[in-house]
Amino acid sequence: MSAFFVSTVTVKDVEKFQAYAKKAGQLVTQFGGEMLTRGKYLGSFTPEERAHNAVGIIKFPDIGAMESWYESAEYQRIIPLREAASDMVIAKYEEVQ
Repeated sequence: MSAFFVSTVTVKDVEKFQAYAKKAGQLVTQFGGEMLTRGKYLGSFTPEERAHNAVGIIKFPDIGAMESWYESAEYQRIIPLREAASDMVIAKYEEVQ
């Protein structure tokens, strides 16, 4: 069963974030993932406060592939870059049939 994650992002340093996104994107592909969509925050239909300025949705063949990507030594090495570049929340989901 497919799995995906939704990352909500507030970019703190554009240059560092671009470097992180390039490295993370290459790793996503290596682990069988694909970027489904990304977007810039435009507003809310509900009264909640916005805590981010962008979002991305990435799909993997299954939860095992997604967890292998996140736990890989290669991804773990770029987490400090992610944290310097942005405030990010990565929430994981399994597709419902």
